[in-house]
Amino acid sequence: MLSTIAFVGDRMWSFRLRSWQPIAFGLFAFGLVTGPSSCSGGAFSSEATDAGLSGGSSGAGSGAAGAGGGASGSSGGGSGAGGTSGGGGLRSGTGGSGTGGSGTGGSGTGGSGTTIPPITDFTMAEVGGWKLGPPVTGAGVMDTGLGGTDCRVLVGVVRDFRGRNEPGGHADFESYAGSGPTLGLIEGALGPDGKPLYASKCEAAAMSAACPSGQQTSSKFNFDQWYRYTDGVNKPYLLYILFKPQSDLATFSSRTFFPLDNAGWGSLAIGDDSRQHNFGFTTELHTKFKYNGGEFFVFEGDDDVWVFINGKLAIDLGGLHPAASGMLDLDTSAAALGLTKGSVYLLELFHAERHTTGSHFLVNTTLKFVDCGIIPPDVP
Repeated sequence: MLSTIAFVGDRMWSFRLRSWQPIAFGLFAFGLVTGPSSCSGGAFSSEATDAGLSGGSSGAGSGAAGAGGGASGSSGGGSGAGGTSGGGGLRSGTGGSGTGGSGTGGSGTGGSGTTIPPITDFTMAEVGGWKLGPPVTGAGVMDTGLGGTDCRVLVGVVRDFRGRNEPGGHADFESYAGSGPTLGLIEGALGPDGKPLYASKCEAAAMSAACPSGQQTSSKFNFDQWYRYTDGVNKPYLLYILFKPQSDLATFSSRTFFPLDNAGWGSLAIGDDSRQHNFGFTTELHTKFKYNGGEFFVFEGDDDVWVFINGKLAIDLGGLHPAASGMLDLDTSAAALGLTKGSVYLLELFHAERHTTGSHFLVNTTLKFVDCGIIPPDVP
């Protein structure tokens, strides 16, 4: 059985798949940071240099291969081993053994070939930082400009939405409420395109055992826009997240996580810090790690958070709720997730910030990421 732990408010909960049971309150022993917020910008070039960044924006770096070939390796004309595996794109990349896209500026077939310039500055968080990258479209970006196999920076996509209270707003943003996670809003496995599959039973206001906080979503049609580029509905950007090494841990922690301030639709509301911020966005990360045994992964955030490992749902913190936390012990869950020591697996995280007035995003893990980020194509 898949075992996880979630913290909501001052209580800690354990659950196996979708059965929640309260247990005694305890404190994290994993170095979670709960200090005061700090959103000031600052140079982070020294950290970025150590973060497995490629040496130049294009140079002799390998290009991006399409779905039939692997994303190429490090800059300088390295071969494609270790990228998204050939013959099946992202979903078949679990083993990390794909080839293709070698040579100077390797071409591949069907990939975008876009290379993002090295990162030189970040907005500082309590631990680590973030940087908003350029806009992206549904084509995806397979070569993200990050190289190496010891990733302190992960790259994903953040998509800005307008709230339901705005003209042209999305029905699922700045709507509904909740006091704790609502389980089962999505299926237990990702779809073939690497996106969550809608399974919500909470489209009505009435509360039930499956919907303890009432309505949480509006429809499958609207949910399918959360993590897919949809013209006129969302504005996607690359997002770089910088982790700080702390002994065997890698940590990112922000109690005021607003990566789209001064970007996107420009919709502003007052946050818990009494400042104006751009609320209403989703975050999507796809990376890989090598399972060696003994690792754990902790996430804390609001609102919806889903973490998939090897294509299987490992942490379910869906729905509108205050900051809630889930911890995954990979050894305990290895059988349920199909993990074998020494193998490389996908870790895929989907997050949604859907309501004012707070935005929390924390990752604390001993996993060693061996891929610094994959941006799969969207299918609007």
